Amino acid sequence: MSNYSKISIPADARVELHDALHLTGAEVSVNTLPGGAQVPFVHSHKQNEEIYGIISGKGTITLDGDDIALNAGDWLRVAPEVKRQLSASPDSALSFICIQVKAGSLENFTMADAVV
Repeated sequence: MSNYSKISIPADARVELHDALHLTGAEVSVNTLPGGAQVPFVHSHKQNEEIYGIISGKGTITLDGDDIALNAGDWLRVAPEVKRQLSASPDSALSFICIQVKAGSLENFTMADAVV
């Protein structure tokens, strides 16, 4: 195996990239909820924070009972223990990227981790 992975993904409702890209430090999924649809469960995590990037559309994320509006271009970090559920607006599909990483695990980033 080479030291990089590249794939093209279909326009499915949910594509998890962990296995396809041989990820070792994060879980990444690309998701689309049709208008009026929602993630079918409320959930939290034991140790992983989630970062949501809204690609297109609009919707709502409910965080510990609070509704937060989501629009294309929004980014949101959610702590592991927060109960969450995403919903697309009735009149708009919601496409988003979800990145899961272990909370508190980042030691270096950007130039601090670069070798030049």
